Amino acid sequence: MIKSKLPRVLSTDIQVEAVEWRIFIDADLPFFDGHFPEQAVLPGVTQLDWAIRMGCEYFNYPADVATLEVLKFQQLMLPNSEVSLKISQNSSKTKLLFSYFDDEKRFASGRILLASPALADIENS
Repeated sequence: MIKSKLPRVLSTDIQVEAVEWRIFIDADLPFFDGHFPEQAVLPGVTQLDWAIRMGCEYFNYPADVATLEVLKFQQLMLPNSEVSLKISQNSSKTKLLFSYFDDEKRFASGRILLASPALADIENS
């Protein structure tokens, strides 16, 4: 059986220029394997990958990152936990802003500059 590479989405809240997902971080995700024996932790690179993949898919951008302008990891994300992932776009600058949080607890956040405009913009030009 192939394990999913994305978290399980529990709910979606669509906003103007933003989307917020409530996600479940299942202990069976392959990213926990060997990342750390004493206490499994979701790797930061996985958190970044999810933000890029889910944000680019939702806002219809190619997943073509130019640079990471800001990247902060504040708290560890543990297996079998629920968190929110909010992604907003700055379409004029081709940027995605993301944050992982649970109420007042902040896990990670960042600003991603994409190399390509949204596919809808390309198709309409």
